[in-house]
Amino acid sequence: MTTLTEQEDTLAMLRDSLARYLDDQHGFEQRLHALAAADHAPPPFWQGLARDLGLLGAALPESQGGLGLGLAAHLALMPTLGGALAAEPYLSTLVIGAGLLQRHPGAFADALLARVVDGQAVLAFAHGEPHSRHARDDVRTRLVRESDGRLRLDGRKAVVQAAPWASHFIVTARSDSGLSLLVVPKDAPGVQLRAYPTRDGGRAADIAFESVRLEADALLGTEGGALPQIEQALDEATLAVCAESIGILRRLMRDTLDYVRQRKQFGVPIASFQVLQHRLADMHMALEQADALTASVGEAMATTTSPQARARAVSSAKVAVAKACRAVGQGAVQLHGGMGMTEELAVGHYVRRATLIEGQFGPPAWHLRRVAQLQQQQ
Repeated sequence: MTTLTEQEDTLAMLRDSLARYLDDQHGFEQRLHALAAADHAPPPFWQGLARDLGLLGAALPESQGGLGLGLAAHLALMPTLGGALAAEPYLSTLVIGAGLLQRHPGAFADALLARVVDGQAVLAFAHGEPHSRHARDDVRTRLVRESDGRLRLDGRKAVVQAAPWASHFIVTARSDSGLSLLVVPKDAPGVQLRAYPTRDGGRAADIAFESVRLEADALLGTEGGALPQIEQALDEATLAVCAESIGILRRLMRDTLDYVRQRKQFGVPIASFQVLQHRLADMHMALEQADALTASVGEAMATTTSPQARARAVSSAKVAVAKACRAVGQGAVQLHGGMGMTEELAVGHYVRRATLIEGQFGPPAWHLRRVAQLQQQQ
């Protein structure tokens, strides 16, 4: 059995290897070139995470070709990925997609996981719908079991992150039994995508499923029993995005500190102005609070078995992170002045990602309502 110290050493090694690789293969200029290409293939660095680093299976159990590090691996790697604006398709494929597959072991899921670990398959989670507004059980996509035992899927999904890069979708659908999870190949007849770039430089798509017919083994788990797995997957993804934001905000703080130390007014660096020092201190405190709460929730999730406790903790972390994204993001732009909004400067790209994280998997108001509802149920 791996000891805690051995696990920490392994995670530190993976972080260091990932940071060096991204510095070499996905620097800011390289990312700009990749954005300009705007194709439907995964980012150029993606294959290297499997081929050169072998870290795509870090979180998976050893029985499924991984290192067995669990959620701790995601929380260790996401800040580094965030610092390079490279969180997708890791978030969709490993945190959500592989997380759902590993909880439904079998020949079909294990074979797809092996392709994911080798970098041959990319997954996207097709859950949100045009009307759903972050409600996790509001799914109208229909699943029907036909007389020959095959499955038929009809419905629409909105803003599916990493969908243009994906080889497979993990789709939520409703039948008379409740919510279910299905694996749908991107090239299945009846699947139609409307792909587009997102404001932070990622890729997403709206997807229509029109009489998509699937074999029975496309169903993950039991029909109608998927809501607890959906809730857990989205909570883990929310916490992973919180971890991603720490890397983004640290980069923003670093760039902002460098700028105010170099920029001079009245013959002195503007970093010497007391009002700016107070602003920087507020930004730093918001970041450190978000970092500490994210780490604390990650440790708690390793031991808690209560879905209610997990939900309260994750939503609390997301609220703190959203506040930090706003405080640090807006502060970075304002302290840079007009340069903070230019495409040529990295700060604008990081601020856009931080702004989208504020609302990803639910804005602060949604998470505050969730915490209040859970408190009332106690």
